[in-house]
Amino acid sequence: MSEESFRMSSHRPYLLRALVEWINDNGMTPHIMVDAGVPGVQVPASAVKDERVVLNIAERAVMRLHIDNDAVSFTARFSGVSFPVNVPITAVLAVYARETGQGMALPDDIPGTDGPEPHDDDTPPPTPPDPPQPSGKRPFLRVVK
Repeated sequence: MSEESFRMSSHRPYLLRALVEWINDNGMTPHIMVDAGVPGVQVPASAVKDERVVLNIAERAVMRLHIDNDAVSFTARFSGVSFPVNVPITAVLAVYARETGQGMALPDDIPGTDGPEPHDDDTPPPTPPDPPQPSGKRPFLRVVK
C-alpha cells in the first residue's frame, strides 16, 4: 500500500466534539480558547485580547452551533450585536468548562494527518516502522491470580 493510504484526518475536531459533549452532559458551560491570529478566524475585534479570545459555545449562548472537521461556526451576540463567528479547528487552543476549568488543551496534529505539518522544511514525514515479523513461536497466555 502507498503512504497516502495510511494518512488519517486530524484528531483535533473529534477531541473537540467529544469534550464539548462531555461538558454539556455534565450540565456545564463549554468555552473554547482561540488563537485569533490564525488566518480565517472571524470574531469581533473588540473580543480579542493579546491575540486570544475565549468564546462561550453553550447552546443557550449561540445560534446554529456547528463543529465539523474544518471549523467551529455559530452566530452570537457581542455587546448586543449579532455576529457570525468562524474559527478554523487549527485555531482552537483549548476547550474547558467555565464552572470548573476542567477540559484540555488540544494537542497539535501528529505527522501523517491532514492537519498542518509540524515542520516547515521539505523533509518528508517519518515512515511508520515495519510490522514485527513472526518468530515461529506460538504466543501464550497465562492466568495470573
